[in-house]
Amino acid sequence: MRPETAIVEIHSQYKVHTEFYGNPEARETIILVNGSLSTTASFAQTVKYLQPHFNVVLFDEPYAGQSKAHNDNSRFISKETEADILLHLIEHFRVDYLMSFSWGSVSALLALAQCPARIKKAVITSFSPILNEPMMDYLTRGMDCLSAVDRDAVGNLVNGTIGKYLPSLYQRFNHKHCSSLDEHEYLQMHFHVRQVLNMDSRCYVDCLANVDIPLLFINGDRDEYTSAEDARHFAKHARDCQFATIDNAGHFVDVEHKAGWMQTQQAMLGFLKTQATKGIARPQVADYQAIAV
Repeated sequence: MRPETAIVEIHSQYKVHTEFYGNPEARETIILVNGSLSTTASFAQTVKYLQPHFNVVLFDEPYAGQSKAHNDNSRFISKETEADILLHLIEHFRVDYLMSFSWGSVSALLALAQCPARIKKAVITSFSPILNEPMMDYLTRGMDCLSAVDRDAVGNLVNGTIGKYLPSLYQRFNHKHCSSLDEHEYLQMHFHVRQVLNMDSRCYVDCLANVDIPLLFINGDRDEYTSAEDARHFAKHARDCQFATIDNAGHFVDVEHKAGWMQTQQAMLGFLKTQATKGIARPQVADYQAIAV
């Protein structure tokens, strides 16, 4: 099903490409927040299991994907500004639920800390409050590639680290995407990495105390960069949280194999469509296929 596309203008400053996957029978809407270097295309398979149950909203940040042609991209955008854009889209589309992936979770948590009244629950995937040794190595190497605008090196770094468990076809898609961005996108990501390193996780961890809705954290059991063990430290800061670990999955939990796709689907729908209870979610395993960056 083709989405309805629109450019949403925010504060007369940014123009954001949006995609709305409507479901005539759905009463609720979920918005998905991209990870770094990603576009709406990275959620192609996620939409397949969410759209039968919800209206689904995707968007590209002003500097990326189908938004960048509508913005001058002469200034870097902070994670705080991304959070503000997200809050605007939540109101515009009357969103009930939120799902974020990887570093998109920084702006997502900053937005949730402002307690948007419409949001009932949120799912945070492939993210943790700890910058562990593998992640620090990845970010440090990424800083060098991004500042040099070394396109091929960026593609190789992503596939050799967080994307190492992706099927070879998807690694080729990843490399093609990551090595063909505009210069401002690499420099924007360099700015974000520098900002995240300076945050040292305090800003988005401390803000969790303000989040007043149930949260589900999903991580792959093979993901050494945002590990399931590290993610459980969120329990020290969030009022109401659950955790799900996807078997035999790395960073791209619903992309790497069929079982990961189905297990992620079951974890998300089980959380979003039932009353939240504190504890650890234990989804079952099943089947799939996909692409993301």
